[in-house]
Amino acid sequence: MARITLRQLLDHAASHGYAVPAFNINNMEQGIAIMQAAAEVDAPVIIQASRGARSYAGDLMLSHMIDALERTYPDIPLCMHQDHGNDEATCASAIAHGFTSVMMDGSLKADAKTAADYDYNVAITRRVVDLAHWVGASVEGELGVLGSLEHGGGEQEDGHGVEGTVSHDQLLTDPDQAVDFVRATKVDALAIAMGTSHGAYKFSRKPDGDILAMRVVEEIHRRLPNTHLVMHGSSSVPQPLQDMFNQFGGEMPQTWGVPVEEIVRGIKSGVRKVNIDTDCRLAMTAVFRKVAAQTRSEFDPRKFLKPAMDAMRELCRDRFEQFGTAGHASKIKVIPLSEMARRYRAGELDARIDAREPVAA
Repeated sequence: MARITLRQLLDHAASHGYAVPAFNINNMEQGIAIMQAAAEVDAPVIIQASRGARSYAGDLMLSHMIDALERTYPDIPLCMHQDHGNDEATCASAIAHGFTSVMMDGSLKADAKTAADYDYNVAITRRVVDLAHWVGASVEGELGVLGSLEHGGGEQEDGHGVEGTVSHDQLLTDPDQAVDFVRATKVDALAIAMGTSHGAYKFSRKPDGDILAMRVVEEIHRRLPNTHLVMHGSSSVPQPLQDMFNQFGGEMPQTWGVPVEEIVRGIKSGVRKVNIDTDCRLAMTAVFRKVAAQTRSEFDPRKFLKPAMDAMRELCRDRFEQFGTAGHASKIKVIPLSEMARRYRAGELDARIDAREPVAA
């Protein structure tokens, strides 16, 4: 079996200078497409499920589906990650169902809509870290609120996302605060806010430094060179997929995502996990529309799903190759949860804070 923790996987990625795309799933077809792509290019995998996905598929179905993917592809290290956990119970129940990693998003309160203060974030994230590390699972925290630097708000995804307008400062992770947060919580990875948001409508134009603050990533990495950074809301929303979606009856307004070249820039500055959901949805639904338009008499769902899986597989393969993930699966020997738990208890995996002073202006 090849179920791996996020911590071990990102440690390997940091040692070899690559990042791992984290693909959200809701169903079997998405899971198969991801694993097929990974097997083709020998890439380790992060599959993640939101609370919405867990509600949609059901924890029992989702858990057994991941078991089946793991057994079908035993040579591919597979991290199963809870995306945007909103409280301790959500994270604990994910671990109980076989997740090897959880995100505690303490940037928002338990309603997943209200921005939380810093002390709340630190306290709840540290509680989840203590819980998860006891059994060897990993924890990703978040500092700063995901949202648009253009309009000052967030986007709802599966019911998760800040409501209303938040300040510009809240939408950018503070590098000084990041040092303190990692030290206080002992998270294994840190998601940072720098202008990305959930969903397809991230930017109204091709993003530049004013609305996609990659400088924040670079500064935090400079201060915390040993901390694994995470980019959320990092679908690129490829133009060809937008065009196909609209060509066959869709009505998606023109939008811009996070350019792959900007993600690659982030990888050079400590980004080790890159969250991708919209691109996978768009790849599949564009094909659904194409099949429906070109073969109007077709009613067999498999005739829609098979080409949609092919499109998603190609997208995943491209990300594995672009992010440098390809070629690394066979190099990883998975450490079991029990051994990770021992290492946490022994202090061997404590966050290494090598905080570097800011450069004088």
